Amino acid sequence: MSNEMTFEQAMSRLEQIVKALEGGNVPLEDLISLFDEGTKLVKLCTERLDKAEEKVKLLQMKDGVLTEGDFNE
Repeated sequence: MSNEMTFEQAMSRLEQIVKALEGGNVPLEDLISLFDEGTKLVKLCTERLDKAEEKVKLLQMKDGVLTEGDFNE
């Protein structure tokens, strides 16, 4: 797994891991490895989402003028 992975690639790989784990036919050593990879992917996705949230701005109309406001406003 690489930090160069896009959010979409990470989510896709995470979905593959979940399907493999749900299948129940994964040897224990592979299961541990997949679980470890999955937790790293969750962390990567969470970090990417947090960064995206920080960048998101809401456009607000004030006195007929569009202005930018913080996401949490």
